[in-house]
Amino acid sequence: MIQEPIRTPTRDGVLRAAAKIAEILPPTPLLPFDIEGTRLWAKAEVLQPIGAFKIRGAWHRLSDLSEEERGRGVVAVSSGNHAQGVAWAARRLGMKATIVMPRDAPKVKLEATRALGAEIVLYDRPGEDRDEVAAREVERRGAVLVHAFADPWVIEGQGSAGIEITEQLGREPFRIVAPCGGGGLSAGLALACPSSRIVPAEPVGWDMVGQSLAAGGIVRAAPDAPATICDALQPTASAPIDLDVLRGRSEPGVAVTDDEVRAAQRFAFARLKLVVEPGGAAALAAVLAGKVPAVADTVVMLTGGNCDPASFAQTIAG
Repeated sequence: MIQEPIRTPTRDGVLRAAAKIAEILPPTPLLPFDIEGTRLWAKAEVLQPIGAFKIRGAWHRLSDLSEEERGRGVVAVSSGNHAQGVAWAARRLGMKATIVMPRDAPKVKLEATRALGAEIVLYDRPGEDRDEVAAREVERRGAVLVHAFADPWVIEGQGSAGIEITEQLGREPFRIVAPCGGGGLSAGLALACPSSRIVPAEPVGWDMVGQSLAAGGIVRAAPDAPATICDALQPTASAPIDLDVLRGRSEPGVAVTDDEVRAAQRFAFARLKLVVEPGGAAALAAVLAGKVPAVADTVVMLTGGNCDPASFAQTIAG
């Protein structure tokens, strides 16, 4: 359920979001690592209170709601990380949150969202249209929809990570590589760091942002799109609000395989001592696989660390 945007996201909005987030959350670390003698940086969003960057956009969006809107509550659609971000922000603000989640979402994400006090409405993936389910919940409850990537406040909030990166480095980086689902983070980073090159990294067969930018319009995932371990990066399409920001600002997107993602998870665990979920490791996978050049002054976003323990243990064991 993508509604017409209320306004256009702006860099001023990103700066305001960054100031709001700095009041309640410390910056996540920017960790150095080397690839064949070249120094790169990893932005460890896995260390956020909910284990993912999605807390940024959720906080900016919900804290900007009017008292009347807060009283109506919010509805969000998510496989888990946006769900937790919205639930965390709603609990802090004393609001009701309803999250539409796929029945096959990782158990760890379902349990964490419930633990934050949100009500969960499950749907079947594939089989049901999640946007239709969300639309029914919004209508039934009179709630405010908080879209995971097609909301100007959410885009600005995600971009606050770019403001932190600039402050930590003392300059805007040459390139930022980011895991990409619908494009909210990539668009936010493009607004935050206008002189940086932004590279979206998506799963093979789910590279809807990359394909849409190349085609000049929305491209939807094929009905027989391949399975991917990157559960957080499976929107069936991006949105005009994200593509409008990225057009002319983003480098061509890259697509990574499950094996490349698993290799990145092992690298992050061994070299950075971080637990990174598959979707959160897509950007690192692109760099390690040589699909994005490992040049100096590159920042790699590690966006989520909410892993199923058994699956993660199997990945680390190789």
